[in-house]
Amino acid sequence: MPIPVPRSPVRFEQVRWNGGSLGELAEDLTRKKIAGGSYCHLDPDLDPDALPRLPGWRPAFGQAGAAQGHLGNQEIGSGDLFLFFGWFKRVEKSGNRWRHVRAAPDLHRIFGWLQVEEILTVGPEIESLRILRPWLAAHPHMHTESEFSRNTIYIAATSLHIAGRKTGLPGGGVFRGANKHLVLTEPRQRLRSRWHLPSWFLPVRGGPILGYHEDASRWRRDARWCYLRSTPIGQEFVIDISEIPAASDWLENLFAGAA
Repeated sequence: MPIPVPRSPVRFEQVRWNGGSLGELAEDLTRKKIAGGSYCHLDPDLDPDALPRLPGWRPAFGQAGAAQGHLGNQEIGSGDLFLFFGWFKRVEKSGNRWRHVRAAPDLHRIFGWLQVEEILTVGPEIESLRILRPWLAAHPHMHTESEFSRNTIYIAATSLHIAGRKTGLPGGGVFRGANKHLVLTEPRQRLRSRWHLPSWFLPVRGGPILGYHEDASRWRRDARWCYLRSTPIGQEFVIDISEIPAASDWLENLFAGAA
């Protein structure tokens, strides 16, 4: 679910989902604290079917302020891959209303991806940018030029590559189905902040470290997995996997069945 905002080019009821709209889902799950006609911050914008699209549309992700400063300091650029995760709980339709399944666990789960091809700085020339890229005009970061510093939009590549190999997938999108590899939260764990990850994520001297998780006390390991108590601070956790061959296998498992 995108977050509600005071103003935006998009309302919940305009976003298509599961044959209906997010407006219905937002009203039901919040008991109308969020109205279907409320504005939403649809970002990252990854699903081509979520809204009517103009020719040339590609998935896009916006960032600004301190969070963009962090991405800039990490030198995020063309070819880098965003994996987007969020907090999920299973829902069901009872009668004509959506509701949460009470016994279902709270989970952190990867829901989408975007491989960067182009990075746009949105500044005073925003009106020209809207004319040159009309398919991008509805993105929320095309409407926040006076509110945030470092306002930036990451544009997806046309196709996804892993370790230089074509995958047959678009450069950005949303995961479908129930691939177990997409779930970050440790199985049978009540706290969604307790993650299980492949063992190569474990920080070792001289190796890559997952951003904001340098503290060794957050980690433990068994034969195949490492376990992490994830920090609540920080929107982007960056890791350099260029020298980790096993990372490509993990990514291929994530994308299995995503086509």
